[in-house]
Amino acid sequence: MSDAGPASDVAGPLPDAKSNSEPAPDVAPPSAGRGSARRVLRRTLRRTLRRAGTPVAGLLVAFALLAPDRPDALTAAGFVRLPAEALLAGVLILALRGRARRAVAAAAGAVIGLLAIVKAADLGFQSVLARPFNLVSDWYFLRAGVDFVAESAGPAGAVGAVAGAVLLAVAVLVLMTWSALRLAGAAARRRTASAGALGVLAVTWVICALLGAQLAPGTPVAALAADRLLQVRTSLRDQEEFQAALRQDPFRATPGEALLAGLRGKDVLLAFVESYGRDAVQDQEFAGGVGAVLAEGDRRLRAAGYAARSGFLTSPTIGGGSWLAHATLLSGRWVNDQQRYQATVESDRLTLNGAFRRAGWRTVGVMPGVTRAWPEGAFFGYDQVYASWNLGYRGPGFNWGTVPDQFTLESFQRAERAKKDHPPVMAEVALVSSHAPWAPIPRMVGWDELGDGSVFRSIRAAGQDPDQVWSDPARVRAEYRRSIEYSLTGLLSYVERYGDDDLVLVFLGDHQPAPLVTGPGASRDVPITIVAKDRAVLDRISGWGWQDGLRPGPGAPVWPMDTFRDRFLTAFGGAPAPSRPGR
Repeated sequence: MSDAGPASDVAGPLPDAKSNSEPAPDVAPPSAGRGSARRVLRRTLRRTLRRAGTPVAGLLVAFALLAPDRPDALTAAGFVRLPAEALLAGVLILALRGRARRAVAAAAGAVIGLLAIVKAADLGFQSVLARPFNLVSDWYFLRAGVDFVAESAGPAGAVGAVAGAVLLAVAVLVLMTWSALRLAGAAARRRTASAGALGVLAVTWVICALLGAQLAPGTPVAALAADRLLQVRTSLRDQEEFQAALRQDPFRATPGEALLAGLRGKDVLLAFVESYGRDAVQDQEFAGGVGAVLAEGDRRLRAAGYAARSGFLTSPTIGGGSWLAHATLLSGRWVNDQQRYQATVESDRLTLNGAFRRAGWRTVGVMPGVTRAWPEGAFFGYDQVYASWNLGYRGPGFNWGTVPDQFTLESFQRAERAKKDHPPVMAEVALVSSHAPWAPIPRMVGWDELGDGSVFRSIRAAGQDPDQVWSDPARVRAEYRRSIEYSLTGLLSYVERYGDDDLVLVFLGDHQPAPLVTGPGASRDVPITIVAKDRAVLDRISGWGWQDGLRPGPGAPVWPMDTFRDRFLTAFGGAPAPSRPGR
């Protein structure tokens, strides 16, 4: 027996069996080919990502630094800017080594990420409020925005919007930090070339700064981002100056018997019409329909013995922030941000409501847009606040405008003026049916049909869906117009139905609608009108130069809104002003 083992006893290979000495096949098995292909693909992807990482990081940082913060500047020319801070950060990164360089790069990336987030906020604020985001005082608007989404899209929509915004902000910070670190490493590996490029850019910045170069209007090529930090310092200083101005009040110590003598015995209704601005009565796209409502109302009220005078006030806000306009008109101080608003409502400033209360009127606030506790009501001087929960409304909500304006006015009438021998009442009423998103919009029903508001269920069901309306800017503007027509129709119909010799109506807009409706560059003016049957009331304001009728024309006087309180108290206090001949 051979030492070769049992296999050597076999004369030859078994049938159909392969010999161990058979050469390897020329083609690899399919599984081996797929594995090799995957390894090649992974290596290719890694090389591509390594090579593309630095350009992508550069694009991300450049976009964050150069992107404009105004919608009208979102053009190719608007991106042509050289932020000085970016050049200084580049010099510092090149001068450092190792961990110090990485720490500075990471910090710079975080700052760039924050700048990108602030720019996004600026774009949103410019689109809606026609001004940039204020780092000190505008955080309240974030809550207001969440409330608006919750009312329009429901709590789930609000939670989703907040979660999405937070995730996006975190992603921006992470991406910008990674991008800055990537660029810092690339610059360190090519120190000489990077230093040369920074030198060229620095010289370009100086030349552009000296020439005041701009490729896009209002966007200098030699840019600075530090103006946002300066805004913080300015806002903090403004707080001190504004608080001092609040204490300067010529009517602070005026006794009640010396206030508002020209309105004794009158019921005074001060109505704010949401988003009722100058464009509603003068822009051709809106003025036809709105003007027709005012013309018909003027005709009917004149037939009932009423007369009216109209002018314009300049609001401190546009597109939103109604409470700022309310506080401005009622306090006689320019309240154009949340910081000033908070200082105002925490002060002892005499409001127009408070002046009526001091003079003996019962004062009420009719606020259907108030859906939670509202401690500011005490500052304004109300004896009673009617909010969304105690107006008696049992009908459906109409997005943010939860209670239709007609029902709001009827509810006020039932609760206050319908009472026999009621004391003179001064009411501030917020009409909110013309609040964005302007869909669905209520429609007028018979005053005797209002009941508890259930009549609006079918009207709500037949209304338009906000998503469909907002998919077309032309439809947005059309629905805005219709909402103003509804609010004004309800208000003027209220006067015609419930007015008497002792009713005085003052109605005005709180602000213009958002630039999406008016277009860029619209004024901040809002119409204001005083309606009365007693001509002695209008004689008191004969020196104001306001125009006759419900619709102010282009030449009507324009006052800052914060001047109205003092002018009104002066006109209606003391002895009546002499009447003009024939008036």
